[in-house]
Formats: sequence, structure tokens, C-alpha cells
Amino acid sequence: MGGLSFLLDSNVLSELTKAGANNGVMQQLARHRAVCATTAVVMHELAYGVARLPDGARKTRLRGFVDGLVDCGMAILPYDLDAALWHASERARLEAAGLTPPFRDSQFAAVAASRNLTLVSRNLADFQHFQGVSSTSWFTE
Repeated sequence: MGGLSFLLDSNVLSELTKAGANNGVMQQLARHRAVCATTAVVMHELAYGVARLPDGARKTRLRGFVDGLVDCGMAILPYDLDAALWHASERARLEAAGLTPPFRDSQFAAVAASRNLTLVSRNLADFQHFQGVSSTSWFTE
């Protein structure tokens, strides 16, 4: 899995399902596809969102999208020991400062930090308090 640069959040990947997808995201995905990854945490979030939908065409289409992410060969990185240890330390630091970011965001940030990847998300404010996490948004308004 060497040569990776970017770790994609669910809101970035979700753009691929939209008819009016954000142009900036689509351009950056086309440019950097070979060096992008996501996490098992994000895959859970996407699959959970699909599982909660009522049966129908939309659910079938989005289930196909999630399955396609698995089949397309994009790296799906685990929340592993290195990420867990970084996460524990950073979580303790943030809690001591009176901050309690959502656990899922913390896990996502931990995978990015432990692998020295740039986290790509629409919601950069969710990650602003983490130390050692590089982040960017590909969204253009």
C-alpha cells in the first residue's frame, strides 16, 4: 500500500453518487485516484447508511456503489494498532483540553496520522483540533 497520499472521508466518496457532483472533488479524484485510500471506518459509515434505507431502487443503487468501492481496488485501510495508539494519546490530550470529538472522526484522523496521509473531507472543522493531522478539502463552492 505504499505510495498513498490521501485518505478520503465518506463525504468525498459520496460525491461519486450524485448527479450534480462537486466539480472540485471530481477533478481531484481524477487527478489523484492512484494515491487515494479510505478506511474501514468510512466503509462502515457508507454501508450502514445504505443498510438503513428502505428497500427500493435507491438502496440497490447505493449498495452497488459501496460494493464497487470494495471491488475497484482502492486501498481500504484498517484501524490498526498504530492508529489505536495514536488515537489513545490524542484522545487523552483532547479530553484534557475539554474537547471530545466524535469517536468515528477520531478513528479516521488516527488512520491518517499514523500513516502520514492527508485527510480529505468537506468538514475540516471536525479535524481542526487533532495534532499531526494534515487535512484538505477538495470541495469548490
